[in-house]
Amino acid sequence: MTTDSQGPVYGSVVTKVEPFGVDHIPHNERHGKPSSQFFVWFAAGLNFPVIVLGFSAATFGLSFTTAVCAIVAGAGIGSVMMAVMSRMGVRLGVPQQIQARGPLGFFGNFLPVAYINVFSGIGWAAVTVILGGKAFSELTHLPYWLCGALLTAVELTVAVYGYNMINFLQRWLTYVLTPLFLLITVVAVVRGGSLFGANPGASGYVGTTGGSVTLGGWFLAFLVAWAPFASDYSRYLPDTAQVVRHTTWYTGLGNFVTICWLGILGVVVGGSTTSTDTIAALHQLAGPFAVPALIAVGLSALAQNFLNVYGGAISVQTLRVPVSRTQAVAAICLVAYVISLWGASGTEEKFKAFLNLTAYFIAPFAAVLLLDFHLGGRADPSRIAELYDRSRVVGWGLVAWAGGVAASVPFWRSSLWTGPFAEAHPGAGDLSMFVAAGAAAALYALTYRLKPLWRRTVDGGADDRTPAGPGTDTSGGPGRVADGADLAPRG
Repeated sequence: MTTDSQGPVYGSVVTKVEPFGVDHIPHNERHGKPSSQFFVWFAAGLNFPVIVLGFSAATFGLSFTTAVCAIVAGAGIGSVMMAVMSRMGVRLGVPQQIQARGPLGFFGNFLPVAYINVFSGIGWAAVTVILGGKAFSELTHLPYWLCGALLTAVELTVAVYGYNMINFLQRWLTYVLTPLFLLITVVAVVRGGSLFGANPGASGYVGTTGGSVTLGGWFLAFLVAWAPFASDYSRYLPDTAQVVRHTTWYTGLGNFVTICWLGILGVVVGGSTTSTDTIAALHQLAGPFAVPALIAVGLSALAQNFLNVYGGAISVQTLRVPVSRTQAVAAICLVAYVISLWGASGTEEKFKAFLNLTAYFIAPFAAVLLLDFHLGGRADPSRIAELYDRSRVVGWGLVAWAGGVAASVPFWRSSLWTGPFAEAHPGAGDLSMFVAAGAAAALYALTYRLKPLWRRTVDGGADDRTPAGPGTDTSGGPGRVADGADLAPRG
């Protein structure tokens, strides 16, 4: 067993492969500064899909001012959510997916994690490979499949090394991408920027209210999609009151600034061209600066996919699939690359449909986790052992999550399926996420004081809290929570 007196096994070495899977991070392994969270999320937000979402403002026929207000509102709500969930990682020292075992139960957590985290991680990785691969293909004139394969190889390598390398590279990608996207912004404003009014003749016009709700909801959904992974990148930080407080601010600002910036840039690009393809429109608008613009798009794919692949691998281990984190990373990269070859055409429409379908399921998941932490007492570190207790089979949180998803179905608005309420009231916009989160919150509040739905004895009364070495947690056990030494509150 690793104890505080033995010194760190992993520490802050960037070139060492991370030995921990879904383990609780002991206090002797806690390291880093809260400012690291700013770079992690700022770099992740410097990503072309955010521009794609802002580009859609023209489709809704929204005015420039209305579109900007919708983006700021969606990014603001999502950034607050991410800030709070990131501080949960500092406090508990476990991944977000493991935290969900608290309200949902050890096995009740499997279905949400399988769909929300694994499916979402693979899907987002594929979307980002497509956009980054297309950018590099247009830049180098190499075939798309080769550019996508090279991006995937880099992502695989970095995700295998894990937490420290990801934090290190996100910081440097921030330094590289920020001036590139600043250049794109200046060029876009100078060459095509203008304050435009509403366009009721736009193909997707459903009124100012409906368009604003849907557009703002997409930016909220983009951040909601990160919610199952928010704690994964803060769980190594020291658990002190000051670190918790600063982590909250750095995470919130890192998300808010970059999402608003690139979202508004997308509005500018969409209002300045007649092209319906975002990459082609950016290329056209950038003119002589097209090369740095395409480099920015390609490199930004790495900043996002480091997190997608790493978080997806942790999710696979949360499901107790008997593979190492390295094997899970390799499998996710391979599947995402194959999907990217299929989805390379019609990317933007598929991306928006995927964004909706993940957000409808993740919003109630996030609502349950947030309430469990603040209302259900999960903030108490002495209860971490419950997250690895297999006798807690199914909790009422699963009912709250499933009820939230079910309540939102009539409000779904997707190219794959539109619910009866959404079809009858298009001017209301896409309310699905808000209904799902609200219903899940209400159900959780009604049931969180009840005993688990299903509790059983495991192996003659033993639970999943036996000591194990770092990186060996293929069965769900944390390894370092047996004697409770690492569970006492610090600061």
